[in-house]
Amino acid sequence: MFQSFSIIFLIAAFFSYVNYKWLKLPSTIGLMILALSTVVLITLTQNIFPAFYLYFCDVVINTDFRSLLMDGMLSFLLFAGSLHVNIDDLKKERKSILLFATFGVLISTIIVGFLTYYLAQSLSIELPLIHALLFGALISPTDPIAVMSILKKANIQKSLGVKIEGESLFNDGIGVVVFSGLLIVARLDENSNESVSSAIGELFLMEAVGGIVYGLILGYIGYRVIKSINENPQLAVLISLAIVIGGYAIASILHVSGPLAMVVSGMVIGNKINIASNKGMTRKMLNNIWEVLDEVFNAILFVLIGLSIHLLKFDSLYLTLGFLSIFVVLLARFISVLLPYSLLKHEESKPIKTVAILTWGGLRGGISIALALSLSEDLSAEIILYITYVVVLVSVLVQGLSVGKVAKKIYSE
Repeated sequence: MFQSFSIIFLIAAFFSYVNYKWLKLPSTIGLMILALSTVVLITLTQNIFPAFYLYFCDVVINTDFRSLLMDGMLSFLLFAGSLHVNIDDLKKERKSILLFATFGVLISTIIVGFLTYYLAQSLSIELPLIHALLFGALISPTDPIAVMSILKKANIQKSLGVKIEGESLFNDGIGVVVFSGLLIVARLDENSNESVSSAIGELFLMEAVGGIVYGLILGYIGYRVIKSINENPQLAVLISLAIVIGGYAIASILHVSGPLAMVVSGMVIGNKINIASNKGMTRKMLNNIWEVLDEVFNAILFVLIGLSIHLLKFDSLYLTLGFLSIFVVLLARFISVLLPYSLLKHEESKPIKTVAILTWGGLRGGISIALALSLSEDLSAEIILYITYVVVLVSVLVQGLSVGKVAKKIYSE
């Protein structure tokens, strides 16, 4: 696995250079386009260089996308992203963020699940309802990694950016909890229905609430330790890495949400030490190191998303369902934002504009693919992975490239 990861790392660095020098696209989009182009080129020449093609397949498979993201990179990416989030700005939008990250995810899961189920039936694709709901759960959360990396390049209003950024950070953890709850339902025997409610309730309490509380404790301890060694920047960086690596591992042992814990602890530490400030070597070093780590793991993630697509076998029915699912996901996103948003008071005269941008800016990314990869064959893994890939690619490439222009056009009207 280390050799495969090293090769992916090399490819990510090379693609980053090419994108920076010539393509000049947002990093995630440029890297994915280059990765997809590479897959096309290698696939077209597989008969000429069969040994190289097989080696390429082995590299991607051995890298183990799901484990690499969910058990490794995700903790770094979420912590790095939340480290620079201003809690005061977040508080101003707390009601909308809370509603989007909870009720929004649930509403979207249900809409996507049922509509995908009926579309699959109309195409004569065998996809049980509970499996379609699993797809709804994994595709409904907006991916904080994709969202934040593209938002850096998109010129949108600050309050709107906070809404999208805050929601994407928290609904990731909530989405994983919803997905895990549906997974319990899918795997329970018919005679075990009485335990479904209690099992899901316990899961939510332990995972979501436990993750937030654990993150607060972890973040406060981390802040106190870093503050006590303020004169030693290198040690402060080491402590921050230990918080992410060790803290995420302990979250798994405690059966609480690691993603939520990383988001909360990152915000606590970042705001407590005022990491955005340029005063002090410790703050500067923490800022620089985590920005580099964020760039590195983002590059690896989106290169892997692009390279892994060649592992899917072409199927016209699955491809059709995937493209139809794009519209289903966008419709569900619009409704799941509109309903919670209608419960809030707004300063803007036309809140529907904000809803439209939140809909188009709700990108999907690596987390959705990782969750799809975690499914077994008896849970329609092949179908779900296929349609997840289609939605994610269109989301990042089409929505990601145009979100800035769409926002500018909507607000200019």
